[in-house]
Amino acid sequence: MSATERAIGLPLPDGAVITVGTFDGVHRGHHDVLTTLVRHARARGVPSVVITFDPHPLEVVNPAVAPLLLTLRDEKLALFAEAGVSYVAVLPFTATLAAFEAERFVDEVLLGRFAMRELLVGHDHGFGRGRMGDIDVLRTLGQSRDFQVVVLPPVHTADGSAISSTAIRQALAAGELERAALGLGRPYSISGEVVRGDQRGRTIGYPTLNLAPLSERKLLPPDGVYAVRVQLPEGAYGGMLNLGPRPTVGDLVRRIETHVFDAGADWYGARIRLDFVARLRGTRPFAGLDALKSQLAEDERQARALLATAEPTAALS
Repeated sequence: MSATERAIGLPLPDGAVITVGTFDGVHRGHHDVLTTLVRHARARGVPSVVITFDPHPLEVVNPAVAPLLLTLRDEKLALFAEAGVSYVAVLPFTATLAAFEAERFVDEVLLGRFAMRELLVGHDHGFGRGRMGDIDVLRTLGQSRDFQVVVLPPVHTADGSAISSTAIRQALAAGELERAALGLGRPYSISGEVVRGDQRGRTIGYPTLNLAPLSERKLLPPDGVYAVRVQLPEGAYGGMLNLGPRPTVGDLVRRIETHVFDAGADWYGARIRLDFVARLRGTRPFAGLDALKSQLAEDERQARALLATAEPTAALS
């Protein structure tokens, strides 16, 4: 069964194998947890359950340091589905939940509502008030309440760096798309609905798809022009994306506009995904539309060349 968001409390007569976390980015380290979760659940003949939170816990307990997100709620759910988990439960993270002691969270939520038989966690996991529910506490609770605790080691990149959501955010903020993709196990992406723009691109031979404004909680790489893969409902296409203002025409609003290569249709209202492959250049003004058109032609040449050698990514289902 594909991952589906459900109400708290599931019909789990035989129990479940569970993992708990924010899973921002659903990166390679998270994927290792999810793969093991599904395998252990199948071996036991019970469902696999991911329990995650919305909003991000730091938005409640310490908003001043809450990070921008690699994956919004719907993006996370889609990635959980791809991992093959049975169920996803999204718990509203509130001040009340934040105050739960680890023991209470285990007893009332994991055991009381989800009939947990086995808990999979990362090596640095902690939950409950003040993250006091560390590995030692969980193992003690497991012994007294008859559930197994499986602790998974960190996953590292080829250079030995531990993969983490924080490290991936730092890479994206610096425009280091390749480093971010190594941690994620896929290109960084944004998703949204195609809306009608001012159609200015059509007048210079580069019509664009315009995305509706994204959540202010979504992390974006630096403004600039990027080679992207455009995941449309009917398949994947290459393209180039302008993220930011359009200073040549005096438009200082930050926009997300994508010119799709070798495709043309009315996609208004469609939900699409844009996978960032490479940064071509920064945003800058040009002397006029002719200079802009000349630069766009060079951007297209570079983007096509980069996309021809880049590994393809999956289209929207």
